[in-house]
Amino acid sequence: MSVFAKAQASRSRTLKTVVNGVAVLGVSALFLSACASPAAEAPETNEPAPAAEDMTLKIGTALPQTGGLAFLGPPEEAGVGYATKLINEATADTGLTVEVTYGDSGDTDNKAYETEIPRLLGEDVSAIIGAASSSTSLQFIDDVTGAGVIQFSPANTSDAFTTYDDNGLYWRTAPSDVLQGAVLGNLIAEDGVQSLGMIVQNDSYGTGLAKYVQEAFEEGGGEVVAQPTYNVGDTSFDSQISEVLAADPDAIVLITFDEVFTILPSLAGQFPADKLYFVDGNLKNFGDEVPAGSITGSKGTLPGLTIDTIADFTDALQEYATTEGNGELTDFSYAAESFDAVNLLALAALAAGSIDGEEIAGKLQEVSGGAGDGEKCTTFADCAAIILDGGTADYDGISGPITFDENGDPTEASIGIYQYGEDNNYVAYEG
Repeated sequence: MSVFAKAQASRSRTLKTVVNGVAVLGVSALFLSACASPAAEAPETNEPAPAAEDMTLKIGTALPQTGGLAFLGPPEEAGVGYATKLINEATADTGLTVEVTYGDSGDTDNKAYETEIPRLLGEDVSAIIGAASSSTSLQFIDDVTGAGVIQFSPANTSDAFTTYDDNGLYWRTAPSDVLQGAVLGNLIAEDGVQSLGMIVQNDSYGTGLAKYVQEAFEEGGGEVVAQPTYNVGDTSFDSQISEVLAADPDAIVLITFDEVFTILPSLAGQFPADKLYFVDGNLKNFGDEVPAGSITGSKGTLPGLTIDTIADFTDALQEYATTEGNGELTDFSYAAESFDAVNLLALAALAAGSIDGEEIAGKLQEVSGGAGDGEKCTTFADCAAIILDGGTADYDGISGPITFDENGDPTEASIGIYQYGEDNNYVAYEG
């Protein structure tokens, strides 16, 4: 099965064939921003990096321990913790130590970030990893970047960040929704769907992703017949469900967070389970949390390589989580992106010979391979050895090659395609 993303006039990209449930996208040009920091430019010379003796890199996390994306908190925090463990085990060779202060981003309903972000900034961190929700990140991006601190999200996908005036201090390992929307919209079209309904969260994430799904689906010959929205914090979705069902679509896309738990029981028995589509905000292993058989055969997308292709990583992460973290993981969404975020921050600090946020930001594009030719490496220890020897490291992570552009966006990404079984859990789609 092939899935093709159509290029917009201002964006050139290619999409390779889906193999084992993964659509691999190469982005040759994303939105180019005039507000990219000059610090992100590649250095003219490549001198050996200074020894990082007793250099402590302080990182904070503003990841969802509560709120609508709380199911993403454990895998993301485990990814951060596991990367920190491996980096600190290499301290004898690099001199760099990472310290993490964990915090709760919450969401735009409970607003946990209002107290957590000032607390994290008060810890003199060089970077804050988070939030998972694009809308939540937009609530505090000015506070973080305005303080000269890097904001690095493993899960933000809104296209709003590509051109945001962030002084070159906002970065992400998750690809823009331009890409996920293209994959999902084309997948639905290739499934033979002619008419599509959507229930959409009314924020930068929901409406942005819906836009790109619709564009790709309609370019494939389909028609979106209903697209009701709801607001974060809403608890009743009867009107949205009624509007979509009244339009009699062939399929329905749910672009939500945990509101999906309220929506699914209302759809059960009224709409074919195998004609439902999920997105990264709600793709999780539901198990007995939703009615049996209510989602069997449905599909969804999630940025990153599919879990089965990174089994060595998820096995190691599970061992870390159960022995040194916060307990067994039931989901691995954005764990790899969080792991890679910490590695990239540490490598950029090493390359800069500094723990200053702005100086680290000036090296992030370089260590990702986005600023020129570098030597490929896949672990912190191997990349650090290249840097300390005077070379340029090009880190390829667990989540993919990454390769940042000057806006802090990854220019290469994989979008996993999944399908739910009778147990209400998902596996890689092999259609």
